[in-house]
Amino acid sequence: MGHTGVEREVEAVWRIESARLVAALTRMVGDVGLAEEFTQDALVSALEKWPEEGVPRKPGAWLTTVARRRVLDRWRRDERFRLRMVELGREVTENDGQAEFDAVLEEDYGDDLLKLMFVCCHPVLPAQARLALTLRLLGGLTTDEIARAFLVPESTVAQRIVRAKRTLARKRVPFEVPAGEDRDARVDSVLEVVYLVFNEGYTATSGERWLRPELCEEAMRLGRVLAELLPEEPEVHGLLALMELQASRFRARVGPGGDPVPLAEQDRSRWDRLLIGRGLAALERSVPADPARPRGVYSLQAGIAAKHAVALRPEDTDWYGITALYESLVRRTGSPVAELNRAVAVSMALGPGAALGVVDALRDSGTLNGYHLLPAVRADLLERLGRAEEARAEFGRAAELTRNERERALLLERARP
Repeated sequence: MGHTGVEREVEAVWRIESARLVAALTRMVGDVGLAEEFTQDALVSALEKWPEEGVPRKPGAWLTTVARRRVLDRWRRDERFRLRMVELGREVTENDGQAEFDAVLEEDYGDDLLKLMFVCCHPVLPAQARLALTLRLLGGLTTDEIARAFLVPESTVAQRIVRAKRTLARKRVPFEVPAGEDRDARVDSVLEVVYLVFNEGYTATSGERWLRPELCEEAMRLGRVLAELLPEEPEVHGLLALMELQASRFRARVGPGGDPVPLAEQDRSRWDRLLIGRGLAALERSVPADPARPRGVYSLQAGIAAKHAVALRPEDTDWYGITALYESLVRRTGSPVAELNRAVAVSMALGPGAALGVVDALRDSGTLNGYHLLPAVRADLLERLGRAEEARAEFGRAAELTRNERERALLLERARP
């Protein structure tokens, strides 16, 4: 295997093994920053040695052994580290310590991954820091990959991650799955981060690309891990269903040149039926067993996506059912974006005239000032009502507001006489 091939092998192993190793090391040393440092040391060793020695038969075990040695080295030379380990009840001596460390790493790591998710998504951290830390520690992405995905400087991402790890250490955030109301709040935070990652991949907020499938794939991977670790949480399955159903349209959402293709114009034969099947199965699990418990916001959104997924032709779409689901979503969230989407569904079920009043009310309220899809939706309604000149002006306003180059080009095209 050539040097480039070895690097690809290291990267593949890293994506699979790094989260497990960081999680186990965090439980061992009580500090997510230190845990990542030891894990990174193991990665550096792999990049140095594997090109010369070859990829080991059990690469995950090899990385674990190197990380263990780094912990023991730190214990030998750093008194503060020894004291911290004593606080945690860890006896890291030359002999017994190695056995203790091996025992920690050999235990089932499912709970550790879940704990790591809760740590990365702790509400003590700002949303952008949670997102960056999750992609770094659970996704195995580099700071450069995260920066390129979100079109921010690499130094900005690095600073967010460093500050996040310092905050977690300073606040002594425990490595645990919280209980009660705290757990519910933290589950919401974890789901929000995965949802943000997926959304940025599904419709990029800025830049020249309309889609970033690699981010969507990472979010779906994290969602599947969550579904395995929290099988009794309906909203986990709701989010997974939403992502699988939305991702099923990837091949049809862009044209040959990368331009966006509206839903009504997509070639539905290109939709991924396997992902649709997975999404529908997850959707069933997202409905609470207790009929008195309302459906969650991700489950409702997945229900809307499912209405589209099962319609073989645009004219087969159940717009009345979609409108009803959006009404439930608006009641649950009070979201003006959900209300805008409800207006689109109303226009398809009852005509553009019935929806224009809803959109105008949103415009007059000022709650969506600066949101490019408000004038874009209004423009589409005006065009369908035969008010072409007004529609072109609204498409132009929408083009001015969007930061995505592909979307801007599409809107400017519709703004031309």
